[in-house]
Amino acid sequence: MADYFKERERDVNLRLREIRDTLPEFCDEFFVGVEPQTTPLTRLGYAYDLRIFFDYLVKRVRPFKGMSADELTLADMEKITVTHLENYMEYLTLYEFDGKECGNGDRGKARKISTVRSFFKYFFNKDKLSVNVAAKISLPKQREKEIIRLERHEIEKILNAAEDGEGMSAHQRKILLNTRARDVAILSLLLGTGIRVSECVGLNVKDIDFDSNAFTVTRKGGSRAILYFNEDVKEALEYYIEGERKALISRTQKLEVGDTDALFLSLQVRRICVRAVENLVKKYAAVAAPLKKISPHKLRSTYGTNLYRATGDIYMVADVLGHRDVNTTKKHYAAIEQDHRRAAAKAVTLRSGDD
Repeated sequence: MADYFKERERDVNLRLREIRDTLPEFCDEFFVGVEPQTTPLTRLGYAYDLRIFFDYLVKRVRPFKGMSADELTLADMEKITVTHLENYMEYLTLYEFDGKECGNGDRGKARKISTVRSFFKYFFNKDKLSVNVAAKISLPKQREKEIIRLERHEIEKILNAAEDGEGMSAHQRKILLNTRARDVAILSLLLGTGIRVSECVGLNVKDIDFDSNAFTVTRKGGSRAILYFNEDVKEALEYYIEGERKALISRTQKLEVGDTDALFLSLQVRRICVRAVENLVKKYAAVAAPLKKISPHKLRSTYGTNLYRATGDIYMVADVLGHRDVNTTKKHYAAIEQDHRRAAAKAVTLRSGDD
């Protein structure tokens, strides 16, 4: 695994340890138990969600009022009722935590309730709880989110905006002089391969094989996969690596350890971060598609949509995008699947048009 991903996993584990220290002691058994089936990032999400749940219990649920969260015991979980959990779901709409006002829509509520359900299910299956009260709570219905993606003319516009400043202010074009090749390479790679933004920023120069038009990417969970790019992506990457990137390194003497390995560098000659990529995508998308809220993930959706439309092979799309479960892919591209079915209905005729 590349150093970037090791560092990121280390940071996540340290943060997870900090949050776990604020939770009731019996939670340790849960985190140890789910470790083989989950990533550190998933467990960190569990920890954040459970912290809010226990905070709710000691603030709003009568048997626990006045206690601190770390005083709660597993026996106390037996006192929780369906009504408590239903009230918790309503509480998640608007609440205060760590002095800040927070809120959740249906998607956020569903995730937090899913964590609580996993938590109760674990201890119930271990015979540590007599009843799994959380199993009686239904998740809030979520509206199907429309896939937001770039159309072909918008793809051309976003690349043109990065390449020559088309549609941008004079100040933005001035900044662009120093990052043009890098930004075009990043946009081309995201649009041409569908990789995640975290996978993009984690790439090293040695991961690229121009002889095969291939690169090795570190997926979620740490697995490695070889993906391929087309000639447009190859040209953008070569132009950046041999020109702008090489010149940037040669001008700089003070380098952070490991940064010279990174494919995409900031002007400070450090590995570019996820936030920086999100910001540059947002900047160019504001020119190319001002009415759409475009993020790196939407560029991934754009690639997935184009690949599915071109091949009609949902399993290929799932494999290339790194989806472990093809049902995840089917859910995201269900609307396009309907288009394929309509096309199939028109493809076979029963009578010739000449009769």
